[in-house]
Amino acid sequence: MSMALSDKEITSAMRKGEVNIDPRGSRINPAGIDLRIDRDVRLEPKQQSLVASIETIELSDRIVGFLHLRSSLAREGLFASLALVDPGFRGQLTVSLYNSGDSAVNLEKGERFVQLSLLRLGKPAINKYAGRYQNSTGVVASRRRKKSHTTK
Repeated sequence: MSMALSDKEITSAMRKGEVNIDPRGSRINPAGIDLRIDRDVRLEPKQQSLVASIETIELSDRIVGFLHLRSSLAREGLFASLALVDPGFRGQLTVSLYNSGDSAVNLEKGERFVQLSLLRLGKPAINKYAGRYQNSTGVVASRRRKKSHTTK
């Protein structure tokens, strides 16, 4: 059975090497870990920007992560595109932020901006993540294969 990890379970998973976060020192919450933004960002109204976590994350084949925007930022009008962090993923996390509000939103390098919730899988994943974003560093733009369009 899958279940969300508590602060005690997150600490234990880190000790066992099931979850690695570098650099250490991220704030562990009752049910997740706060991640910090890699640079200063000013988002004007209706502006979108890709940012990365300072932290590099590594998950074992038994752990899956879910990202959530901090509620204080959502209350200022920010939206974030937040993906699943697959078992076996290793790298910094890229997040797309969009300011839907009427005034600019400033984030300072090192500010907590997303929380990573972790779930333990009932059985280890057979296929660990081995996609295009493995070992990501910094902001990584889309690596989606674009279909070529031909006109007849």
